[in-house]
Amino acid sequence: MTDALPLSLDQADPKDRAMTRAMLYRMVMPDHLCPFGQKSKWLLEHEGYEVEDHHLTTRAQTDAFMEKHGVETTPQTFIEGERIGGYDDLRAFFGDAVKGEDETSYRPVIAIFGTGFLMALAVMWLAGLPLVSLETFTTFVAISMVLLGIQKLQDVESFSTMFLNYDLLARQWVPYGYIYPYGETLAGLLMIAGVLPWLSGPLALFIGAVGAVSVFKAVYIDKRELKCACVGGGSNVPLGFVSLTENLMMLGMGIWTLAQVAL
Repeated sequence: MTDALPLSLDQADPKDRAMTRAMLYRMVMPDHLCPFGQKSKWLLEHEGYEVEDHHLTTRAQTDAFMEKHGVETTPQTFIEGERIGGYDDLRAFFGDAVKGEDETSYRPVIAIFGTGFLMALAVMWLAGLPLVSLETFTTFVAISMVLLGIQKLQDVESFSTMFLNYDLLARQWVPYGYIYPYGETLAGLLMIAGVLPWLSGPLALFIGAVGAVSVFKAVYIDKRELKCACVGGGSNVPLGFVSLTENLMMLGMGIWTLAQVAL
């Protein structure tokens, strides 16, 4: 396959344009197969383009290509002689908006809560219990607590830093930000197992109450626009109603668990 430079739009053969041909330059080396190059190739083919797939098989070849075209990264896509750019540029070219690093999204919490609910249904099904019941909801909340705790435990340091932006107790006592993920996960696990309610109930009640007050103050009183640490310190989830709901669910589970002990 030739590595000739792509023609400009004016020089491109009309016949080639009719065939919607694209030229892709990507790294395909013995020790590295560029994932964004693979994605670019798939996207082009998915959009109906005939792809001239040019492999950059050495570091020297890749550096020479980037210097020649004045670019700093590969892959690079050319359509009808015009350079489109890398994978994100290609997505934008096809009308797929690419979120920036600072843009917020509820996708992580939707994924966690959705998965937690399906897991709760699976548990109810396995146990032979009604799918629509109070037990399903309480199991869903407990599972969601564990899933959220796992996200925080992946990088406790990062979580505690973001948590300090709004949690009232962590601001007064920094170690609370490090303890929180373990407490949330432990409470959820104990509730799923149905053991030690005298521990899981007060733990969830305390965590949920402090969290709810902290989020309410930061969002609805102080009117601050912050990111929530609910799915870890590197998340782009906005602090707001969803975060408040998470804490209210834990608060409610704590009250429910203690009520069951009292009965």
